[in-house]
Amino acid sequence: MTDDTNVGTPDRPDYTSVLLGRPGAAPLDHDGVETAVDARGVAWHYGDPLGEQRAIHDGGVVVDRSHRTVIRVSGKDAAHFLNNLLSQKLDDAPDGFGGSALDLDIQGHILHHADVARVGDDFYLDFPAAQTPTFLRFLQMMIFWSEVTITEVDYGILSVLGDAPIPPGLSPLFLRPVAWASAPRRDLAVPRAELGTAVDTLVDAGFRLAGLMAFTAERVRGLEPELGADLDGKSIPHEVPGFIGRGEHVGAVHLSKGCYRGQETVARVENLGRSPRVLVMLQLDGSAPAAPLPGDRLEFNGRAVGRLGTVVHDCDYGPIALALVKRSALDVGELSVVDADGGRAPVSASVDPDSLPADEGEKAGRAAIAKLRGQQE
Repeated sequence: MTDDTNVGTPDRPDYTSVLLGRPGAAPLDHDGVETAVDARGVAWHYGDPLGEQRAIHDGGVVVDRSHRTVIRVSGKDAAHFLNNLLSQKLDDAPDGFGGSALDLDIQGHILHHADVARVGDDFYLDFPAAQTPTFLRFLQMMIFWSEVTITEVDYGILSVLGDAPIPPGLSPLFLRPVAWASAPRRDLAVPRAELGTAVDTLVDAGFRLAGLMAFTAERVRGLEPELGADLDGKSIPHEVPGFIGRGEHVGAVHLSKGCYRGQETVARVENLGRSPRVLVMLQLDGSAPAAPLPGDRLEFNGRAVGRLGTVVHDCDYGPIALALVKRSALDVGELSVVDADGGRAPVSASVDPDSLPADEGEKAGRAAIAKLRGQQE
């Protein structure tokens, strides 16, 4: 067992995970990279980043994501309170429910994105630390007369990637399976004071400790955006196909729940059209002298066609990235990632064909309009 000591506190920017004291641990800023990806306070890798990702398919890995804020929403009205505010249907969510949810503005733009778990009558929401001040302020302001208590709790998230079984010696607050288009994933919430012990239990069971870089590469493969890096102030839910709950896929947006702020945009896009942009994975030119950064402009023949998000090296594909791209540019050919300030040379990129959105078929609203017009003629 390793004797770890907590440093800092999770609600402050100087939070440092106990696991950064493990052999080989290196935070992202040790690589000299400025990034919008939420990585402060945890290890980006433990000395073998690509090997750590490959280990996902050889026994599985555990990734420290304890830098995320975790809050508890409790009280008699907790389920209805959250259901009225967020895009996920939570008023009848059963004990053990796991999914995610969005907070939208009145125009349907994404303001906050949280993963959700229900434990008994309580709901636990975890999200990047950068969202904490505004998200907590919004939730507190909306309590009014609801019997609800919102508390930041000292729990850390560990993400297990791979399909090996969780050892019986662990008793997390919750174990949340996550459905995404990448390696099998389960999120565990454990007290931050017990992070080292929990990781030791998983390592003794055959899991390898991996850094956030391995998780990020799988996140990019799975088209799972991180709000601060991959989306912008104009982003709406349908730009991320995985956000939309369809069939058995819970997603972050329930298409038939009651009213919430921004629902009109969700309903209009779902029934009448498509989002003008969509999140895809890009293959980047690995020979470029400098890696592009989130927020860089995506161009085709000098015309702006998108925005770059998370950039990471993958153990199979090399440099890959998420990007919001205009649908009209999905099949135009080779793209260029351009630094808006002109300080870095353009980087060639192409849309990974496996990340293209599936055809959703004819929209119900469009079909109804066409039928009505036909009757009128």
